[in-house]
Amino acid sequence: MPKLSKKLKIADVVLEPTGKNWVYSEIVKDHFFHPRNLLLKDPKSGEFNAEGQIGSPACGDVMRIWLKIDPKTERIKKLKWRTFGCGSAIATTSIFSVMVTEKGGMKIDDALKIRPQDIMKKLGGLPARKVHCSVLADKAFRGTINNYFRKTGQHQRIIIEGARVIDPIINLTDRDIEESVLDGAKTIEDLQQRLKVGIGNPEVIPEIEQLLRFYQEKYYGP
Repeated sequence: MPKLSKKLKIADVVLEPTGKNWVYSEIVKDHFFHPRNLLLKDPKSGEFNAEGQIGSPACGDVMRIWLKIDPKTERIKKLKWRTFGCGSAIATTSIFSVMVTEKGGMKIDDALKIRPQDIMKKLGGLPARKVHCSVLADKAFRGTINNYFRKTGQHQRIIIEGARVIDPIINLTDRDIEESVLDGAKTIEDLQQRLKVGIGNPEVIPEIEQLLRFYQEKYYGP
């Protein structure tokens, strides 16, 4: 095997927490080859009470998460997932699923405090070019929690980060519409079924329809 150049070692190959000349830690490799809580088949109806997805196959990694949350204690009893992407994306989602479900499950508010840095630390570090995978896992989880808040009518708890609010009554953002389009929404009826758009606020429908057309053209063409 040819030796790696010094430039490559400095830029990508040396893993900072260990100093070893291997891109992935043993923990990353373990979770890639033996992923925990992976769900290969679609769940049964009622098996979970929240689901979410981030990313697009056309753009790169896709993460889909299903949650079973105890409504009385708000503990996350189950987290199942399916990821389309590289080894880092798979390992990141796998170890995150363990972090939030071990010891009887974390409460929602505690799980939301997990940072991408915490995920990377659990993995023993990631190469610089793969740090975004820990961010994707964090965003996918937050999106799934938002789905739970919507389903349970807790609109005031919906997490809004770096997005423009379209419907303030249900805290609906342009990012919610974008992700729904990436997940297959094609009509305003699809959005209403997924996001309950325009409930009690029908005047936002024209702007939502405009965003729907914009994102459809952006990702799938006119």
